[in-house]
Order: sequence, then C-alpha cells, then structure tokens
Amino acid sequence: MKRSFANAEAWSGRKKRARSTSYYYESKQTGEEPLTRVEEQFICRYAYGRAAESVMMSEKSQDFMAFAIDRDVCRFVLCDGVGLSYRGDVASQLLGRGLMGWLHSQDELSQSSLERKLLELTEEAEREMRSLTVDANAPKLLREVLEEKQRMGSEAMYVCGRIELPTRFRRKGRLWLAWQGDSRLRLWQGQHEISPIFGDRFRTAERWSSKNGPVGGKPHVYQGRLEHESGYRLQMYSDGLNDLDPMKEPIPDDQVQVLMNALHTGGLEDDASFLEIMW
Repeated sequence: MKRSFANAEAWSGRKKRARSTSYYYESKQTGEEPLTRVEEQFICRYAYGRAAESVMMSEKSQDFMAFAIDRDVCRFVLCDGVGLSYRGDVASQLLGRGLMGWLHSQDELSQSSLERKLLELTEEAEREMRSLTVDANAPKLLREVLEEKQRMGSEAMYVCGRIELPTRFRRKGRLWLAWQGDSRLRLWQGQHEISPIFGDRFRTAERWSSKNGPVGGKPHVYQGRLEHESGYRLQMYSDGLNDLDPMKEPIPDDQVQVLMNALHTGGLEDDASFLEIMW
C-alpha cells in the first residue's frame, strides 16, 4: 500500500491525515511488492515478499514494513514476527503501526520513551489477541498447542528510526535508530560502510512481546548527528534476505529483485522485507 500525494498518513492502526507527508508506504501482508524506487527529499528503494510456503498456503507474511517521508524527515519501521509465537503476523503489524505513530508524534526520541511505548502497546496487543479465536474444528492436539501459544502471547523483532535532514532552522541533521532482534541494519557514508558503529547487538533472543514488552534486554538505540547534507545510505532487511549480508556495494535493482524472486530455491524460504534510504 503506497501513497504519493500531499496528504497521506496511516499509523496506530487508523488512517490519519497529515499535511506535510509527501509519501507513505505500508506493506500488505497478503501480497508481494516488487522493487520500487521513490525519489522525494530522500531516495528510497523497497521490496516485500512472502515465503513460498506462505504463498502456497495463502497465508499472511509475518513481516511488516512501513516508511513515511515528511519533507525533510523520514521515519520507518521493519518488524519480523516470531514464527514460533502465536500469530506473529498480528504482532508485527500492531507493533509496526504503533511505532510509526510514536515516531511521528514524539518530538524527542529516547530509549526511555521507547520503552514506555513498547509497554503501552502490550495493552492494545492483549485486547487484539483475546479477540482472536483458535479454530474449534482443528485437531485436538493442534488446538491445545495453539491455545498454549495464545496464552504465552505473540512476539516480533523490529528496527525503527527517524532521519532529520539539516535545515535553516536545524543546523545539524540527526539519525535516530532503535532495534531488538536480528534484522539487518547497515549504514554507509560515501563509499564506506560504517555499520560497526552499531556494535554487535543484533540478537535473536531480543524482541518485543505482546505480554511483556521488551524481552531479552532493553531496546538498543543509536543516535548520531549528520554532518553532511548528503552521501548516506541506510539499509535494512529481514533475515529472509540474508544473501545480502556479504554484499558491500550498491546493489542494482534487478539483482535485488532476483533475490526477492528466489527462483533458484523455488521461492523465498522466509518472508523478506527490504528498505534502503539514501540522502
């Protein structure tokens, strides 16, 4: 789902209007999105696809991705629902929309305010999970497993952030990022990848839970000033695209699409989301 007109916004599970938004995209979990390029104040490339098994079974993707360009500000989120939890697709969407709303409304971003938001979202998530019912016609053993998963709640990993470009009122730009989990997050300045500034802090055991909020530790946060107006490339993708890990140079559009199609394996082995932002 994408919008390229002046007044478009969607967050916190509801459609909203915002005069300044020039572009908004939100993934549709029941379908695919071929590689798309957007050139506004930021240049963005994004793609989205379901695992081959999900396509075959007509199931929803457990990934959720969204981003919005508001003139000199870009905010974004990429969530990966945990497959072994109950309805990871619901968790990733609810978490993603909640974080997009928070990134829009919060003037000063911080780890403490993010933690409060993640805990606040558990209340909404619990209401949502209680409204979901396990199929009464499912085999007894399967039904018992699903009911136990439902009691334990749903989980999702996430990457989110906001880029603020330098303006006449803001001499230095700012990059603010937060994450829990093992989704990839990479940054280049000019031709040099500077991703080591994020540290070795991408762990599968860390995530958001609809029952408990942050699990496995506190959210990781990176904040840095943007010393130049341009020359940056920020890339994030879920583990369904781990073939990108060794690639250092800008990847041509057709090559990204080849990885999304995954014809060599009969389709994606896992849900895949890709977002690259350049400025």
